[in-house]
Order: sequence, then C-alpha cells, then structure tokens
Amino acid sequence: MPYSLSQIRIFEAVAQYESYTRAAEKLFMTQPAVSMQIKQLEEDSGLALFERQGKKMCLTPIGKEMLHYASRVLQAHGDMLGAMKEFKGTKGGHLIVSVATTANYFVTQLLAEFSRQHEGINITLDVTNRHTLLDQLENHEPDMVIMGEPPKGHGLQSERLMENPLVVIAAPTHPLVGIGRPLLLSDVLAERFIVREKGSGTRSAIERHLNKHNASCKNSLEMRSNETIKHAVEAGLGLGIVSMHTIQPELDSGRLVILQVENFPIHRHWHVVMRKGKRLSPIAREFKRFVMAEAPRFVSKVSL
Repeated sequence: MPYSLSQIRIFEAVAQYESYTRAAEKLFMTQPAVSMQIKQLEEDSGLALFERQGKKMCLTPIGKEMLHYASRVLQAHGDMLGAMKEFKGTKGGHLIVSVATTANYFVTQLLAEFSRQHEGINITLDVTNRHTLLDQLENHEPDMVIMGEPPKGHGLQSERLMENPLVVIAAPTHPLVGIGRPLLLSDVLAERFIVREKGSGTRSAIERHLNKHNASCKNSLEMRSNETIKHAVEAGLGLGIVSMHTIQPELDSGRLVILQVENFPIHRHWHVVMRKGKRLSPIAREFKRFVMAEAPRFVSKVSL
C-alpha cells in the first residue's frame, strides 16, 4: 500500500506525543494537516490506529504493532541519509543528543567546545528524565544518550564514560556541618532529605545503596529536578544526595558543602547509550570519540 515516508513520520509523532497538536508543533505543521494525514492513513489501511482517551490520542493494539515497524523504517531512512553523507566528513551535519538532567552540567560544556572545533554543524540537545530518554531510544530519535546506568536488554548498547559519584550535601549553616569527623550513616538518615521523584535514576541508585546497608530515609521531600533540590538544601529544608558533577558553582560560592558520611559517596558511572546496531553519521561518530576522550576534563574536580 502506498504509505509515504511523510505519513509514517506523522504517525510516529502522534504516537509519541499522544496529541495532534503537539505532533504538529514538533513537525512544523498545522493540527488539521496532521489530523487529515492520520485519517488518510487509517482509511488506506482499513485499520483504526488511534483511539481517543480523554485528551490523549492513544494507540490501538494494531497501532502499537505498526509503531514498531514505523520506527524501523525511519531509522533505516536516517541510516541511508547518513551513508549518503559519508563523503562529506565532519564539516557539517546534524547531531542529536539527549542527556539526563544531571548530566546537563558538563554535556553543555562538551557541546560548546565540540561546536567550536566543528563549525557549520547543527546540534539538537534534549535534557530530560530517565523515562523520556528510554522512550526516545525506543523510537530511534537521538544519535546517542548520556545517562546513568542503562537498563539491561531493550535493544541497547552502552559504554562506560566516567565516574558519577553521589554525595551528601548540606547548607553551610546545618548543624552537621563542621563536626570534624566522618558522620555515621544512621545519624545522617535521621535528618530530613530532599530527594528526586520515584523512577529517576538517582533515586533508584540511592534506594539500592541504602537497602544494601539496611537503611532508609525516614523523612523526605520529593522534588523533580536537581536544581530544586539544591535550592531547597541551600534554604535549609534538609539534606540532599546529588551527583558531585552538578554542584561545583554552589561549592565555589560557599552556598553548599559536602558532608563526609560513612558509606559515601555512592559510586556510579555515566554511560553513552545507543540503539544496538545504530549507524552513526560521521559527525556523531566524531562527537562520541570526543566525549569518550574529553569528558573527564569538563567535570568538577571536587576533593572528597
């Protein structure tokens, strides 16, 4: 059946955003044009691909099956374009990178330096949560993702980039600051903690670490970003556990301090993650090489 590449791309966007309007914004189209293309696709196929659930356009079972193949078609098309550009080297091209919110602090510096070395490239950077990163990888959207520990399987391949230690932070006026000895874990966990929401990679790593030591936070406040956690800790609302790579400005200005606590820091790593078998464009290959070689220079050198 004569389904166009444009229709497949529109179908994938509506499936991802569950909205004609949001898909239209993403594709720089009008909402009626997107709606018309989906209607035409359903009429040509004789299948109902979407059903409305409240304000959302949700995939039907056959729509979910079709999305699997649509993503593969679009990935193959992207690979074809990449192959056609092979002879252009790394002087141009479009680089698409998605990163976990906690990696934003050093990845933006890496991208700035990389773009200075490779004039003429276009860069798309998305900073988002773990759930969205995995959805993007499933849909073959970014060239690569920089995140914490990736899930096993899921058709992904990853390479360890560098260490990502999680440390306990406090406002300089907190009573535990300046005690002059490493703090017992039990004493620290008696305090209120500001933590990430359930499902975040940082939250999961903290819970696994505390479970290993038969411990848990008894009193906590949930917040959805590292920035709000840092502001809350600075304001004296409690302690926090964050990536060491996200707090250099606050340490330099004296707004936050790192507490020396037994069984800390939590030793984690950053990873570069891609779909298995993904063919990278020349510029994406060069960026990956650059990241693997240069990333440690762009992170904070805090002494623990």
